[in-house]
Amino acid sequence: MSYSSKHLIADRRFGPVFWTQFFGAFNDNLLRNALAILIIMKSLTVGGLSSSQMVALCGGIFILPFFLFSATAGQLADKVSKSRLIFWVKVWEVALMILASCGFLWESLPILLIALFMTGLQSTFFGPVKYSVLPQLLQDDELLSATAQVEMGTFFSILLGTVVGGLLMGIPREGPWLVGLVIIGCSVLGCLASSVIRPIPPVAPQLRIQWNPIPPTMEIMKLTYREESIFLAILVISWFWFLGSAFLSLLPPFCKEFLQADESVITLFLALFSIGIGLGSLLCGRLSRDRVELGLVPTGGMGMSFFAFDLFLAGRPEMSAAGSGGISVAVFLSTFEGLRIAWDLFLFSICGGIVIVPLYTFLQRKPDPAERSRIVAGNNIVNSIFMVAAAILLVGLFEVGCSISSIFLFLAVINLGAVIPAYRAFPDFFLRFLCWLIANFMYRLQVTGTENIPSEGPAVLVSNHVSFVDWLLIASACPRPVRFVMHYKFFEIRLMRRFFRDGKVIPIAGIQENPQILREAFLQITEELRRGQIVCLFPEGRITRDGTKRKFRPGVEWIVRKFPAPVIPIALNGLWGSFFSRKYGRPMSKPFRRFWSRIAVAIGKPVPPHEVSAERLHDLVSELQGE
Repeated sequence: MSYSSKHLIADRRFGPVFWTQFFGAFNDNLLRNALAILIIMKSLTVGGLSSSQMVALCGGIFILPFFLFSATAGQLADKVSKSRLIFWVKVWEVALMILASCGFLWESLPILLIALFMTGLQSTFFGPVKYSVLPQLLQDDELLSATAQVEMGTFFSILLGTVVGGLLMGIPREGPWLVGLVIIGCSVLGCLASSVIRPIPPVAPQLRIQWNPIPPTMEIMKLTYREESIFLAILVISWFWFLGSAFLSLLPPFCKEFLQADESVITLFLALFSIGIGLGSLLCGRLSRDRVELGLVPTGGMGMSFFAFDLFLAGRPEMSAAGSGGISVAVFLSTFEGLRIAWDLFLFSICGGIVIVPLYTFLQRKPDPAERSRIVAGNNIVNSIFMVAAAILLVGLFEVGCSISSIFLFLAVINLGAVIPAYRAFPDFFLRFLCWLIANFMYRLQVTGTENIPSEGPAVLVSNHVSFVDWLLIASACPRPVRFVMHYKFFEIRLMRRFFRDGKVIPIAGIQENPQILREAFLQITEELRRGQIVCLFPEGRITRDGTKRKFRPGVEWIVRKFPAPVIPIALNGLWGSFFSRKYGRPMSKPFRRFWSRIAVAIGKPVPPHEVSAERLHDLVSELQGE
């Protein structure tokens, strides 16, 4: 594990931001849950609404500011110093928690509703800086770990706040004032944490703030539409919140109506959901190797659909662990069905954490720094729309008589429909991650020199050609998607054709075989480099038949003359004699050899375009091989 993933919370740059958001999310959820319990216990209402309608109304009151003021909040976060904005937002929170405490002590619903709306407004102004501040404090290679820990901390604080709110309100007489004491104390702790965030200069001080929320909202939505990849990332994030809010809304009636379980099982489910998101966030950091692995998004999405579908199977009435009255956690977990449902929910949540972290990290890295906070604000607006849509959808499905288990099935199916566009948006990232999984399953890869791959901009990779999986190992080792150049005959394999097309593989032929394909290949290589992509060539022209490296062909020289780009030599060691090599004759015709053997991928330093020659690259690859 890298330094960033082990020590970031203790780091002076990140720790204060983490604890500021942790105490803020804890307070939000403690306040909301305590208010919901108070409304139900005391039958507090306005306008003749029922207690259940009041609880639903509270959710709408809290989320309303996200619709109205996210755009203005995004503008403000880009205009002023984010560190000072966070501090004053947290001072505002202290005042709001004092107001809410008075509402709990006096059992005044109007005061509590005002405090709830203002807390939602305060969260609206904190939202854009919560993520956009990180790129100004941390290095690029630390962002993914930081985002994973923010997500883990957020969902753990949501769980903790929800549970503590319920426990405190369950204490006779002292409950309301204890709630007030805790929320004031946590708001003060959050304020203290925010006061030591490092000073951050504003990124767009010339920006004009529009206090009328409609024009900036329209402007920010246009900003999010402008770049397709950013808008698609926002849509997928919002879809996650759509599914998450739908699942959280379904858990209480699922426990009561289908499982005949008591409140302790609901608490268990909430705990599994929050802990699963947190663990999924951390797991994503490990799988991503501190890089933005958008390939994890469709992978996690498919996992969410699978476990939602199994919840449908396990949640049918005839399969539930129904008993007389409400069953406890111990009884519920003593049954096979109970364990299955708990694991489904837990693994569903882990997959959700895997989905969300790369997207939030992408949303921090991709936008222009001067627009980052407004992009995050636009994301918050779309998130809110999707969460409201989820609530409306559930009301409609219940209205037409759908059972809860059938809704799980419905969500699993429509989520698969969302996974397909996610794959189409980032196919090369997904395929690269798939290559990494396959390569690390077959072999113990030892990769050195990844720091020699530029984080952005064009480059040409050249490697020795030992086996039919050389491309797979290079794709796994490279921190960016690679455009491989392969012999056009491989495209005639029907099963691989779609795979190569989605991976943007470039077909090539010898000049004697098909000069037209050769010309088109060089034109396509030049175009990919012009677009800032990485292209990989195997200059030997074919896989070695005797384990020795053949002379490099001069095609790479022509390429860098047409488009000057650095050339990076790569050496593959340990593949000769493998199942995919020609050492024993026809490859892949004998039993699999050397499973889990050590394979070394050595990446050399870039060679400037004006110094490139086929002979020099051949010698550099030989040096990397230790020859």
